[in-house]
Amino acid sequence: MSQAPERILPRFVERVWGSRDLGPWFPPAETPTGEVWFDAGPLLIKFLFTSQPLSVQVHPDDDYARRVEDSRGKTEMWLILRAGPQARIACGFREPVSLEQVRVSASDGSIESLLGWFTPKPGDVFFTPAGTVHALGPDLAVLEIQQNSDVTYRLYDYNRGRPLHLDRGMEVVKPEAHPGPSLQQDLPGGGRLLATCDYFATERWQLSGPATVGPGCYIVLEGSGRLGNEVFSPGEVWQSGAGLEIQPDSQVTIVRTYVP
Repeated sequence: MSQAPERILPRFVERVWGSRDLGPWFPPAETPTGEVWFDAGPLLIKFLFTSQPLSVQVHPDDDYARRVEDSRGKTEMWLILRAGPQARIACGFREPVSLEQVRVSASDGSIESLLGWFTPKPGDVFFTPAGTVHALGPDLAVLEIQQNSDVTYRLYDYNRGRPLHLDRGMEVVKPEAHPGPSLQQDLPGGGRLLATCDYFATERWQLSGPATVGPGCYIVLEGSGRLGNEVFSPGEVWQSGAGLEIQPDSQVTIVRTYVP
């Protein structure tokens, strides 16, 4: 007999760059809310909402994070849910640069001109391994899947007065170009593989009829229905074992992520 699914409750996190418009997944926020967290053990699932740019930042890998921060590293991926006219994303550099160039440009604010900027559209996926310098621009709603770590080294923060972490950041930066949006792979049964690495595999499914699920976390983007005997709605995250049935009320869009 399959184990009943468990809903992971959200944690709303205020950010200076956040938004009050969290729809259609959550009600409007009273204060600028940048992140909605769902703690899934080795994984952390987030909805991100931006009205201003995030800092230019980088995350350490497992070895460095374990040695220096007593933490996991942080490799992550983004699925673009909404992108307005001002939306843009930086991943890596336009061309290879030296570490000295990165440090000097982070100190004087010119690092933006060295980054590889992309114009995202809904459905795009960006995979950002640890060591990748990156930034989110304004006007975005993003689903982020990441290792469960909150270690972030800010390199540049638009003079907002928050602390920077240049020394540690420079120890983990990989001053390389980035390929941009990931190539997605079709899966048998109509799903798409969005990203896979040692830490997570993530799939997107559009379902209009019953389907049997595998183990993992299920993030509801659109539609409603039942997972086993539990009713689900957009913006919810459920953890499930194998063998349960999803019964959509109509078409649903759902993201499954799991540790391979």
